[in-house]
Amino acid sequence: MKVLLIQPRRSSGLGFHPHAVVEPLGLEMVAGALEGHHVDLLDLFPSEDLTAAIESFRPDACGISCTFTVDVHRTLEIAAKIKEIHPRCFVFVGGHHATLNPLDFFHEAVDAVILGEGETTAPALLHALQTGSDIQSVPGLMLFTPGGPHFTGVRPLLEELDRLPFPARHLTSPYRRRYHLGLGPIATVETARGCPYRCNFCSVWRFYRRRFRAKSPERVIAELQATPGPLVLFTDDNFLTDIHRASRIAELVRHHRVRKEFLFQARSDSIVRHPEVIAQWRKAGLSSVFIGFEKIDDEALESVEKRNSVANNERALEILRRHKVRVVASFIIDPSDGPNEFARLREYIRRLRIRTPTFSVLTPLPGTQLFEALRHRLTTTNYELFDLLHAVLPTRLSLPEFYRELARLYRFAYLGQLANWINTAGALASGLVRGRLSLGRVKDSILAGWHLFNPGSYLADHARAAGSS
Repeated sequence: MKVLLIQPRRSSGLGFHPHAVVEPLGLEMVAGALEGHHVDLLDLFPSEDLTAAIESFRPDACGISCTFTVDVHRTLEIAAKIKEIHPRCFVFVGGHHATLNPLDFFHEAVDAVILGEGETTAPALLHALQTGSDIQSVPGLMLFTPGGPHFTGVRPLLEELDRLPFPARHLTSPYRRRYHLGLGPIATVETARGCPYRCNFCSVWRFYRRRFRAKSPERVIAELQATPGPLVLFTDDNFLTDIHRASRIAELVRHHRVRKEFLFQARSDSIVRHPEVIAQWRKAGLSSVFIGFEKIDDEALESVEKRNSVANNERALEILRRHKVRVVASFIIDPSDGPNEFARLREYIRRLRIRTPTFSVLTPLPGTQLFEALRHRLTTTNYELFDLLHAVLPTRLSLPEFYRELARLYRFAYLGQLANWINTAGALASGLVRGRLSLGRVKDSILAGWHLFNPGSYLADHARAAGSS
């Protein structure tokens, strides 16, 4: 069968999408599993033409990735356009949001939702379509039939991740230069799935059914050797969940002379318990670690069920600095925050000299415990605003005042600290000299930053969302 896999991309609005454009690894992995089919992948940047792609390829089936809540509306638009151009095409949707909220896609243009891991369900679905078998016998689907939604049963999770095919990265080679994190080019590698923790704002542990599974160190090295580019982001939610495995991967990176820069996400308590692994990874090429600090006091951390402490966050910061590893510290802004809370956070960032903080507005994403607890308080159900940068719950301040404080926080963090000006200038110069950075990328980054610093941009998105409702 001819199968077209599609990654939606946003062309407007605020959000983090201008700052982090990563390859559609989920679709690459599904494509790698579709042996025997003619597969193509369309990364739907604004410059790409969906109509031309459908008319030229004439796919028998199209799969659309919808991992993020903010992409739901765009996913349905794409599905409707496919059916308009090619009514006989079978359209299915997959990804985190689609799995946890399949009824959001109960639409005449969508034939099915893949629930959970697509590497096993997608091949089974396509085999049934190709042979004329009853797709209702394929576990792991939500089918949208004339009689209504039909769940085909639970498909077991994969037991051995090493048995997965490698991602079909050749399908994204035309887009490779567009993938970046901040100003630098980026490739992504998945080494594990799931998380043993139960933060109430996160849906990952629910998507993976409260289980943690990992690829062997040897498999990880094989994937790294096949991954293009100088910089790799491990997509695991906590790369240090299995500390012995993480240590072994670092050993093998050095043994096999995999010369890349690495970024990973980790909990601060894992770093505090095992600073020796940070030292080991620094020698292997670790340059940055993303840590969810979330809050600046323990009581607030408990409110999001982080099961961690501010003391651990600060000790982890010291450990990483000692080894010259950059820290990207993420903080959650509560809609109930007022001027005092914003001022305390600015002072905390100044006192700890946190150079690359990120700020997200507390958002009850559908599929999380937080959504179940707070859905009755939502001020909007327009998913366009569920991008972690807009308030979808009542704010203590007026909305203009709330966004003035949020924009001020970003300006303070990135324009108010001299060290950041120096670091940014150095990164720009290095990127341009080494050919990793184009003037267009610099321009886009400056424009995206300006929107974060401007409270009017947030309010304009609210007005746009209200107009599209």
